Amino acid sequence: MQQPRIGVIGGSGLYHMEALENPVEHALTTPFGAPSDVLVTGIIAGVPVAFLARHGREHKLLPSELPFRANIHAFKQLGVKYLLSVSAVGSLREDYRPLDMVLPDQFIDLTKKRESTFFGAGAVAHVSMAEPICAKLTDILARAWVESGGQTESLERPILHRGGTYVCIEGPQFSSIAESHWYRSMGASVIGMTNMPEAKLAREAQIAYASLAMVTDFDCWHPREANVTAESAIANLMKNAETAQKILLQAISLLGKECPDSDAHHALASGLVTQPQDMSPDVLERLRVILGKDLV
Repeated sequence: MQQPRIGVIGGSGLYHMEALENPVEHALTTPFGAPSDVLVTGIIAGVPVAFLARHGREHKLLPSELPFRANIHAFKQLGVKYLLSVSAVGSLREDYRPLDMVLPDQFIDLTKKRESTFFGAGAVAHVSMAEPICAKLTDILARAWVESGGQTESLERPILHRGGTYVCIEGPQFSSIAESHWYRSMGASVIGMTNMPEAKLAREAQIAYASLAMVTDFDCWHPREANVTAESAIANLMKNAETAQKILLQAISLLGKECPDSDAHHALASGLVTQPQDMSPDVLERLRVILGKDLV
Protein backbone atom coordinates (compact mmCIF):
# COMPACT_ATOMS: atom_id res chain seq x y z
CA MET A 1 0.00 0.00 0.00
CA GLN A 2 1.12 3.55 -0.69
CA GLN A 3 2.49 5.37 2.36
CA PRO A 4 -0.26 7.22 4.23
CA ARG A 5 0.35 10.96 4.05
CA ILE A 6 -2.66 11.64 6.31
CA GLY A 7 -2.88 10.64 9.95
CA VAL A 8 -5.82 10.81 12.34
CA ILE A 9 -5.57 10.78 16.13
CA GLY A 10 -8.88 9.78 17.67
CA GLY A 11 -9.55 11.13 21.13
CA SER A 12 -12.13 10.12 23.71
CA GLY A 13 -15.11 8.55 21.95
CA LEU A 14 -13.31 8.00 18.64
CA TYR A 15 -11.47 4.69 18.90
CA HIS A 16 -11.70 3.54 15.28
CA MET A 17 -12.71 4.83 11.85
CA GLU A 18 -15.65 2.95 10.42
CA ALA A 19 -14.85 3.95 6.82
CA LEU A 20 -11.30 2.58 6.85
CA GLU A 21 -11.02 -0.05 4.10
CA ASN A 22 -8.49 -2.90 4.06
CA PRO A 23 -7.24 -2.12 7.58
CA VAL A 24 -3.78 -3.32 8.59
CA GLU A 25 -2.46 -3.06 12.14
CA HIS A 26 1.11 -1.93 12.81
CA ALA A 27 2.74 -2.59 16.19
CA LEU A 28 5.55 -0.05 15.87
CA THR A 29 8.50 0.60 18.11
CA THR A 30 10.27 3.94 18.52
CA PRO A 31 13.32 5.32 20.35
CA PHE A 32 10.77 6.86 22.74
CA GLY A 33 8.88 3.69 23.61
CA ALA A 34 5.68 2.19 22.23
CA PRO A 35 2.72 4.25 20.95
CA SER A 36 -0.65 4.30 22.72
CA ASP A 37 -1.83 1.36 20.61
CA VAL A 38 -1.29 -0.19 17.21
CA LEU A 39 -1.55 2.21 14.30
CA VAL A 40 -4.09 1.09 11.73
CA THR A 41 -3.55 1.92 8.07
CA GLY A 42 -6.09 1.62 5.30
CA ILE A 43 -7.93 3.50 2.59
CA ILE A 44 -10.62 6.19 2.92
CA ALA A 45 -12.09 7.74 -0.23
CA GLY A 46 -9.16 6.31 -2.18
CA VAL A 47 -6.65 7.99 0.13
CA PRO A 48 -4.11 6.11 2.31
CA VAL A 49 -4.68 6.96 5.98
CA ALA A 50 -3.12 6.01 9.33
CA PHE A 51 -5.26 6.02 12.49
CA LEU A 52 -4.33 5.89 16.18
CA ALA A 53 -6.63 5.82 19.21
CA ARG A 54 -4.92 8.34 21.47
CA HIS A 55 -5.90 6.69 24.76
CA GLY A 56 -5.77 3.17 23.34
CA ARG A 57 -8.76 1.39 21.83
CA GLU A 58 -9.99 0.44 25.31
CA HIS A 59 -9.27 3.90 26.73
CA LYS A 60 -6.77 2.81 29.37
CA LEU A 61 -4.35 5.75 29.35
CA LEU A 62 -4.71 8.96 31.34
CA PRO A 63 -3.75 12.18 29.53
CA SER A 64 -0.51 12.35 31.54
CA GLU A 65 0.29 8.74 30.63
CA LEU A 66 0.08 9.24 26.89
CA PRO A 67 3.33 8.45 25.04
CA PHE A 68 3.18 11.64 22.99
CA ARG A 69 6.66 11.32 21.50
CA ALA A 70 6.16 7.69 20.52
CA ASN A 71 2.79 8.51 18.92
CA ILE A 72 4.15 11.29 16.71
CA HIS A 73 7.30 9.31 15.89
CA ALA A 74 5.15 6.36 14.78
CA PHE A 75 3.13 8.56 12.41
CA LYS A 76 6.37 9.96 11.02
CA GLN A 77 7.70 6.43 10.47
CA LEU A 78 4.66 5.70 8.30
CA GLY A 79 5.26 8.79 6.16
CA VAL A 80 2.46 10.99 7.54
CA LYS A 81 2.69 14.68 6.58
CA TYR A 82 -0.74 15.86 7.76
CA LEU A 83 -2.19 15.08 11.17
CA LEU A 84 -5.84 15.61 12.10
CA SER A 85 -6.34 15.52 15.86
CA VAL A 86 -9.82 14.93 17.30
CA SER A 87 -10.40 15.61 20.99
CA ALA A 88 -13.03 16.43 23.59
CA VAL A 89 -13.00 19.88 25.19
CA GLY A 90 -14.91 21.94 27.68
CA SER A 91 -16.16 25.37 26.64
CA LEU A 92 -14.97 28.56 28.33
CA ARG A 93 -17.30 30.78 26.28
CA GLU A 94 -21.03 31.28 26.34
CA ASP A 95 -21.32 30.96 22.55
CA TYR A 96 -19.32 27.71 22.31
CA ARG A 97 -21.98 25.29 23.47
CA PRO A 98 -22.02 21.52 24.06
CA LEU A 99 -22.15 19.50 20.81
CA ASP A 100 -20.57 22.38 18.87
CA MET A 101 -17.25 21.86 17.08
CA VAL A 102 -14.25 24.19 17.35
CA LEU A 103 -11.15 24.62 15.19
CA PRO A 104 -8.65 26.15 17.63
CA ASP A 105 -5.78 28.23 16.26
CA GLN A 106 -3.79 28.88 19.44
CA PHE A 107 -2.69 27.01 22.56
CA ILE A 108 -1.79 27.76 26.15
CA ASP A 109 0.23 24.89 27.60
CA LEU A 110 -0.24 24.42 31.35
CA THR A 111 0.92 20.82 31.47
CA LYS A 112 3.61 20.07 34.05
CA LYS A 113 5.19 16.65 33.64
CA ARG A 114 5.21 15.70 29.97
CA GLU A 115 8.20 15.27 27.67
CA SER A 116 7.62 17.96 25.06
CA THR A 117 10.55 17.62 22.64
CA PHE A 118 12.41 15.02 20.63
CA PHE A 119 15.60 17.01 21.08
CA GLY A 120 18.10 17.38 23.92
CA ALA A 121 20.84 15.00 25.09
CA GLY A 122 23.16 15.94 22.23
CA ALA A 123 20.98 17.89 19.78
CA VAL A 124 19.26 21.26 19.99
CA ALA A 125 16.29 22.63 18.05
CA HIS A 126 13.95 25.56 18.67
CA VAL A 127 10.98 25.41 16.31
CA SER A 128 8.49 28.27 16.09
CA MET A 129 5.10 27.77 17.73
CA ALA A 130 3.82 31.26 16.98
CA GLU A 131 1.21 29.75 14.67
CA PRO A 132 0.84 26.21 16.12
CA ILE A 133 -2.01 25.13 13.83
CA CYS A 134 -1.65 24.72 10.08
CA ALA A 135 -4.07 27.26 8.58
CA LYS A 136 -4.37 25.23 5.37
CA LEU A 137 -5.48 22.16 7.29
CA THR A 138 -7.98 24.27 9.22
CA ASP A 139 -9.35 25.60 5.92
CA ILE A 140 -9.89 22.04 4.74
CA LEU A 141 -11.64 21.01 7.97
CA ALA A 142 -13.92 24.06 7.76
CA ARG A 143 -14.85 23.25 4.16
CA ALA A 144 -15.36 19.61 5.08
CA TRP A 145 -17.84 20.65 7.79
CA VAL A 146 -19.94 22.57 5.25
CA GLU A 147 -19.69 19.92 2.54
CA SER A 148 -20.72 17.21 4.99
CA GLY A 149 -23.90 19.10 5.83
CA GLY A 150 -22.82 21.29 8.74
CA GLN A 151 -23.36 24.99 9.28
CA THR A 152 -21.15 27.78 10.59
CA GLU A 153 -23.95 30.16 11.58
CA SER A 154 -27.33 28.91 12.67
CA LEU A 155 -29.94 29.21 15.38
CA GLU A 156 -29.85 25.43 15.53
CA ARG A 157 -27.04 23.40 17.09
CA PRO A 158 -24.47 22.13 16.57
CA ILE A 159 -22.36 24.66 14.68
CA LEU A 160 -18.66 25.03 13.89
CA HIS A 161 -16.56 27.81 15.41
CA ARG A 162 -13.36 28.67 13.59
CA GLY A 163 -10.64 30.02 15.83
CA GLY A 164 -10.04 30.14 19.55
CA THR A 165 -7.42 29.33 22.15
CA TYR A 166 -7.18 25.84 23.62
CA VAL A 167 -5.77 25.76 27.16
CA CYS A 168 -4.26 22.38 27.94
CA ILE A 169 -4.13 21.27 31.58
CA GLU A 170 -2.44 18.27 33.13
CA GLY A 171 -5.55 16.57 34.50
CA PRO A 172 -6.88 14.00 35.01
CA GLN A 173 -9.06 15.99 37.40
CA PHE A 174 -11.39 18.63 36.02
CA SER A 175 -10.89 22.29 36.96
CA SER A 176 -11.86 24.06 40.14
CA ILE A 177 -14.24 26.99 39.69
CA ALA A 178 -11.40 29.40 40.47
CA GLU A 179 -9.20 27.79 37.81
CA SER A 180 -12.00 27.84 35.27
CA HIS A 181 -12.49 31.58 35.76
CA TRP A 182 -8.71 32.06 35.53
CA TYR A 183 -8.59 30.31 32.16
CA ARG A 184 -11.42 32.53 30.94
CA SER A 185 -9.49 35.62 32.08
CA MET A 186 -6.60 34.47 29.86
CA GLY A 187 -8.86 34.64 26.84
CA ALA A 188 -8.99 30.87 26.40
CA SER A 189 -11.97 29.49 24.48
CA VAL A 190 -11.84 25.78 25.27
CA ILE A 191 -10.09 23.53 27.76
CA GLY A 192 -8.66 20.06 27.24
CA MET A 193 -5.95 17.69 28.40
CA THR A 194 -4.36 16.21 25.28
CA ASN A 195 -3.35 18.62 22.49
CA MET A 196 -0.14 19.55 24.29
CA PRO A 197 2.62 18.59 23.76
CA GLU A 198 1.11 16.75 20.79
CA ALA A 199 1.08 19.88 18.62
CA LYS A 200 4.64 20.83 19.64
CA LEU A 201 5.97 17.40 18.74
CA ALA A 202 4.15 17.36 15.41
CA ARG A 203 5.83 20.67 14.55
CA GLU A 204 9.27 19.27 15.47
CA ALA A 205 8.53 16.27 13.26
CA GLN A 206 7.56 18.68 10.43
CA ILE A 207 4.02 17.33 10.30
CA ALA A 208 1.18 19.80 9.59
CA TYR A 209 -1.27 19.67 12.51
CA ALA A 210 -4.86 20.75 13.04
CA SER A 211 -7.30 20.07 15.86
CA LEU A 212 -11.01 19.31 15.63
CA ALA A 213 -12.32 19.95 19.14
CA MET A 214 -15.69 18.54 20.19
CA VAL A 215 -17.39 20.56 22.93
CA THR A 216 -18.92 18.35 25.62
CA ASP A 217 -19.58 20.75 28.51
CA PHE A 218 -19.07 24.21 30.06
CA ASP A 219 -16.31 23.08 32.42
CA CYS A 220 -17.50 24.53 35.77
CA TRP A 221 -17.52 28.32 35.33
CA HIS A 222 -21.07 28.68 33.99
CA PRO A 223 -23.53 29.95 36.63
CA ARG A 224 -26.57 28.21 35.08
CA GLU A 225 -25.12 24.98 33.67
CA ALA A 226 -24.17 21.83 35.56
CA ASN A 227 -20.51 21.24 36.33
CA VAL A 228 -18.77 18.78 34.04
CA THR A 229 -18.65 15.12 34.98
CA ALA A 230 -17.06 12.21 33.14
CA GLU A 231 -20.53 10.73 32.62
CA SER A 232 -22.01 13.86 31.04
CA ALA A 233 -18.93 14.52 28.91
CA ILE A 234 -18.89 10.96 27.53
CA ALA A 235 -22.62 11.13 26.75
CA ASN A 236 -22.06 14.21 24.58
CA LEU A 237 -18.96 12.67 23.05
CA MET A 238 -20.96 9.76 21.73
CA LYS A 239 -23.42 12.20 20.16
CA ASN A 240 -20.53 14.04 18.49
CA ALA A 241 -18.70 10.97 17.24
CA GLU A 242 -20.83 10.44 14.13
CA THR A 243 -20.50 14.11 13.15
CA ALA A 244 -16.73 13.96 13.63
CA GLN A 245 -16.49 10.88 11.41
CA LYS A 246 -18.38 12.67 8.61
CA ILE A 247 -16.10 15.71 8.82
CA LEU A 248 -12.99 13.55 8.75
CA LEU A 249 -14.16 11.59 5.72
CA GLN A 250 -14.71 14.74 3.72
CA ALA A 251 -11.50 16.36 4.97
CA ILE A 252 -9.45 13.31 4.01
CA SER A 253 -10.95 13.35 0.53
CA LEU A 254 -10.12 17.04 0.08
CA LEU A 255 -6.65 16.71 1.57
CA GLY A 256 -5.84 13.72 -0.60
CA LYS A 257 -6.57 15.80 -3.70
CA GLU A 258 -4.90 19.04 -2.65
CA CYS A 259 -1.87 18.00 -0.53
CA PRO A 260 -1.03 21.63 0.37
CA ASP A 261 2.48 22.66 1.32
CA SER A 262 2.59 23.77 4.95
CA ASP A 263 5.04 25.92 6.88
CA ALA A 264 5.19 23.01 9.31
CA HIS A 265 6.83 20.88 6.61
CA HIS A 266 9.90 23.14 6.83
CA ALA A 267 9.99 23.81 10.57
CA LEU A 268 13.50 22.46 11.10
CA ALA A 269 14.99 24.52 8.28
CA SER A 270 15.11 27.49 10.64
CA GLY A 271 14.68 25.65 13.94
CA LEU A 272 17.52 23.11 13.95
CA VAL A 273 20.57 24.43 15.82
CA THR A 274 22.78 21.33 16.05
CA GLN A 275 23.44 20.20 12.50
CA PRO A 276 23.35 16.47 11.70
CA GLN A 277 27.09 16.34 10.94
CA ASP A 278 27.75 17.62 14.46
CA MET A 279 25.60 14.98 16.18
CA SER A 280 27.08 11.81 17.60
CA PRO A 281 26.11 8.58 15.80
CA ASP A 282 23.72 7.50 18.56
CA VAL A 283 21.98 10.88 18.67
CA LEU A 284 21.68 10.93 14.89
CA GLU A 285 20.18 7.45 14.92
CA ARG A 286 17.64 8.48 17.59
CA LEU A 287 16.57 11.49 15.53
CA ARG A 288 16.91 10.04 12.02
CA VAL A 289 13.16 9.61 11.45
CA ILE A 290 12.33 13.03 12.91
CA LEU A 291 14.96 14.84 10.85
CA GLY A 292 13.84 13.14 7.65
CA LYS A 293 15.68 12.40 4.44
CA ASP A 294 16.23 16.07 3.56
CA LEU A 295 18.40 16.62 6.62
CA VAL A 296 20.08 13.24 7.12
